[in-house]
Amino acid sequence: MGHRLTQIATRTGDDGTTGLGDGSRTGKDSPRVTAMGDVDELNSTIGLLLTEPMPAQLAAELRDIQHDLFDLGGELCIPGFENMAESQVSRLDDLLAQYNATLPRLQEFILPGGSRAAALAHVARTVCRRAERAIVTLGQSETVRPICRHYVNRLSDLLFVISRVLNRHAGGQDVLWEKGRSGK
Repeated sequence: MGHRLTQIATRTGDDGTTGLGDGSRTGKDSPRVTAMGDVDELNSTIGLLLTEPMPAQLAAELRDIQHDLFDLGGELCIPGFENMAESQVSRLDDLLAQYNATLPRLQEFILPGGSRAAALAHVARTVCRRAERAIVTLGQSETVRPICRHYVNRLSDLLFVISRVLNRHAGGQDVLWEKGRSGK
C-alpha cells in the first residue's frame, strides 16, 4: 500500500513537489494532487458534518463513507493502484434508495440550508462535485478507473438526499426555491 509517513515535516515539498504513494514525485499543482486534495477536503467536510446531531445509523454510514474516501485517495495517490470495489458504489446506490424512499417527492428546487447539519451536507455535496470534476480532469491526461468517478457521482447524489433527511431529523423541512422571489 505504498509509502506511509513516519515523519510529517520532511521539507521535501519545499521545491513545490510532493511524494506519491509509489515513491515518485509530482508537482503540488498537478491534476493528480488536485484530485487527491479535493477528496481529502471532502473527507474533512464529512468529518465536520459528523459533529452535528443525526441518527446513529446515518453517522455510522457516513463514517463508512469516510473510509471509502480514504480508499479512493489511496487509489489516486498511487498511479495504477486499484483500491476501490464495485461493492462500495453499490452500497451508495442502496443508501440512496433507502433514504430517498423516506422523503416526500420533490416539487421544486431546494436551496442549501435548513438545519446546520443539512447545510453542512450541502457543503459536502458541493465539495464532492468539485472532487468529481478534478477526477474527470485527471482522467483526461492519466488513467483513472471509472469506478472512481462513479463513486463520487453517487456520493454527491447521496449527500443531497442526506441533507433532506437531516432537515427532517431536526424537525424542519427543505428550503424551497421560490421563482420570482428576487422581485425582478
